[in-house]
Amino acid sequence: MEKIHVIDEQTLESAMSYAQYTKLLGDLAKQGKTTGTNQSSNMVSYGKLNFQRLKRVYKTAELTDELKATIANIKNSMVWIALTEGWCGDAAQNLPPIALMSELTDKIDFKLLLRDEHPEVMDAYLTNGGRSIPKMIVFRKSDLEELGTWGPRPTPFQKRVMDYKENPNMPYEAFTEELHKKYNQDKTLTLQKEFVTLIQKWDDQGNQI
Repeated sequence: MEKIHVIDEQTLESAMSYAQYTKLLGDLAKQGKTTGTNQSSNMVSYGKLNFQRLKRVYKTAELTDELKATIANIKNSMVWIALTEGWCGDAAQNLPPIALMSELTDKIDFKLLLRDEHPEVMDAYLTNGGRSIPKMIVFRKSDLEELGTWGPRPTPFQKRVMDYKENPNMPYEAFTEELHKKYNQDKTLTLQKEFVTLIQKWDDQGNQI
């Protein structure tokens, strides 16, 4: 499979750490703003809501022993780059546990790019033709060879969204409320189980290319 090379060292230098990202969201919230060019009252409201959600999930998520063991066994240093925006509810639910994973090892360098500021990157990693976020691209750190991607949601959550798009059987607001209730009940465990398999796959791939 031909590799896509849209992320280079310059792109990495412009990427944010998770701490820088959360600080940016907090600063914007205080100013009555969010990330991106759409600063409508609705988007700003989503930004504030999801900043609070992001902080809560980061504080309460607990990584499983299986995931911790998998991370401890990583052999290849990797760069994980997530495309995101502050108003995105799925990003608020999924980025905190990913950040927590990266904090367990120096083998993972977790960076974030704002989607709307990097359209060339986003358009290289569309989901079903759409600019869905969060979208994470994984590289071997030594040479930025691509190892894989993840996103925008854990598989069961993505299936639920796709099913809704095919058959929108309730108002969108009710659907998103239901989706976030499922996220809260799940406590990031579905994501963590998915990442056990993915991390092993990415690490093995790093030995092969």
